[in-house]
Amino acid sequence: MTDIRGGTVLPANRTPITLMTSDGLRLVGELALPADRDPAGTLICLHPLPTQGGMMDSHLLKKASFRLPALADLAVLRFNTRGTSSQLGTSEGTFGAGEDERSDVAAAISYAAEAGLPGRWLLGWSFGTELALRWGLDGAAGRDIEGAILLSPPLRRPTDADLDRWAAAAKPLIALVPELDDYLRPDEARRRFARVPTAEVIAVDKAKHLWVGEPYVRIVMTEVVRRVNPAALPLPTTWEETLFRTGRRTAAWAAISPHAEARISCEIRAPACLPADQLTGSSSMTGSSAGLAVTARRTPGRNRAAAEATATAAAPTQTAGARPETKAVPLA
Repeated sequence: MTDIRGGTVLPANRTPITLMTSDGLRLVGELALPADRDPAGTLICLHPLPTQGGMMDSHLLKKASFRLPALADLAVLRFNTRGTSSQLGTSEGTFGAGEDERSDVAAAISYAAEAGLPGRWLLGWSFGTELALRWGLDGAAGRDIEGAILLSPPLRRPTDADLDRWAAAAKPLIALVPELDDYLRPDEARRRFARVPTAEVIAVDKAKHLWVGEPYVRIVMTEVVRRVNPAALPLPTTWEETLFRTGRRTAAWAAISPHAEARISCEIRAPACLPADQLTGSSSMTGSSAGLAVTARRTPGRNRAAAEATATAAAPTQTAGARPETKAVPLA
């Protein structure tokens, strides 16, 4: 049994995609889908500020792609906004200071809608939250999304008029605001978002803008899934027979072809409210992730603990021994 850590990559069908904007640019992206079932919901990820290193591989968005198709049956669409580079490539165009990116947001939402991906939510981080707030409701895009989840929203570019549009649309806004954020802290966030009746501000104790550290990553993933596919909670924290991690790929994985099948089973760590005869151990965590660290074995069913899943595994592009790209950068 392996703990799910920062570089763990779980099974999914991951496909490079190209988004076409209304002004003729090609944007580099990737769509990750559950390996063996239809998705129950969709995340359209909007990354942090590219002039400060933000991109589709910024760590929270990359970890959502690495984990949530397998753990929560979510489709995860990531892409680089215009002029932004990542390991997958560079999107055409140049940085538009949050203005020209209006077309990028529309292209991503349109792609997800035309692909028939269900339950589409915007997931923005820092600069990405500003794109979501300003352009997420534009035209047909506003009809094609369920709402937006905002991680560390600076609320620099969005105006009260932008927030009023969300209030009028009556679509949910979920803002995860770190207690120690560099740009917007919980009390001010509550004041600013008060004009949106459907907005919810979640203050995260001791967290910072970059959400560095596995406990904070798990809080984010849990709150995202709570909105998009709550039936998948609690999220597993361990995974059996994980064949590779970025940066520490096993020799066994190197020998597997891109079309091979890997047998996977997982053990759920569930809240302590389960019947005592189902509990096999316990520990504790603090913050919003409390209750996720009790190991449980469930009876067969949708979330059974000893479930086996057959997953088509795509070979990673990293070479054995390479270190993962998980650098922390200024994001606002």
